[in-house]
Amino acid sequence: MSPAHETAPGGEGKPDQYGLVGHPVAHSWSPFIHGMFAQATAQNLSYRLFDITPQAFRRDILHLFTSGVRGLNVTLPHKQAAADLVNELTPRATRAQAVNTIAFFEDTTLLGDNTDGVGLIFDLEQNVKLTLADTRILILGAGGAVRGVLGPLLERESREVVIANRTAQKAMSLAAEFADLGQISGCGFAQIGKGPFDLIINATSASLRGDLPPLPDGLVCETTVCYDMAYGRAQTPFTAWATGQHAALACKGWGMLVEQAAEAFLLWRGIRPNTRPVLDALAPHL
Repeated sequence: MSPAHETAPGGEGKPDQYGLVGHPVAHSWSPFIHGMFAQATAQNLSYRLFDITPQAFRRDILHLFTSGVRGLNVTLPHKQAAADLVNELTPRATRAQAVNTIAFFEDTTLLGDNTDGVGLIFDLEQNVKLTLADTRILILGAGGAVRGVLGPLLERESREVVIANRTAQKAMSLAAEFADLGQISGCGFAQIGKGPFDLIINATSASLRGDLPPLPDGLVCETTVCYDMAYGRAQTPFTAWATGQHAALACKGWGMLVEQAAEAFLLWRGIRPNTRPVLDALAPHL
C-alpha cells in the first residue's frame, strides 16, 4: 500500500473514530472487541455503533467520513452496497463484490476490504481445529456474507461446496461466479441432495429472526461440524437443530466475529492484535 494510504498510529489527543454500520446493530459486541484490541495495542481510538437503514446508507456513510470517521465495519444488510460506494477495493473484496470493512485515507480514498473469509478460515482452522482440504461443505444462504467466504473456502481445496438458498436461482448464479475456483454448485433447500456433509455453515439471516431454513434429513453425521455465522448467548435455531442431528460440533460465529475484526484492525492501524484474550473474555458470556 502506498504512503498515501497509510493510517496514523494511536497517540495522545483526540481518539480516532471508528464504528460499525448495519441495520440493526444494537446487539453487536464489536465495540467491546475493538476496545480490547485498542487497549492491548496502545491505540488511541473510539468505536461506536451506527444503525443506518438501506435508504439512508450512501448519504449517512459519506457524512460519517466527512465528519472525521477513519474506518467502518459493515454488516447486514449493507455489504454489497458498501462495495458499490467505495472507490477502491482490495483483491479479496473485488472477488467477493461485498465489503465488510472500509478505511478512509488522507488522500480521501475509501478503500473497501472483506475480512469475513479470512476471519472464518482462521476460526475454523486455528480455533475449531478443522481441516478444510478435501471436505464437502454446505453453505446455507447466498447473501453478502457468503460472498466474502466462498473464495477462501475454495482456495483450501475443498472437495465440493454446495450453496443452498430459499431462492435457488440466486444460489446458482452465485456458484457460477466462483466456478473458476473449484467444484461448486447452487440449489434450493429442497434440492440439496445427498449428504452427509463435513461442514455445514449457516449464513442466512434466519437465526436473527429465530427461524431455521427448511432442511432435508440426512445432511449430518457423527463427524459433521455445524457452524452458524450468527452469534448470541443462547443456542440459535440452527445450532439447536445441529445438536438434535447429533453433529460432532455445533458452534456459533463468535470466533469469526473476533478474527475478522482483528483483520479490520490490521487494515486500519497496521497491527493485528492477539485475539486469544478477547475470545477468553467473551467465553463467560456465551
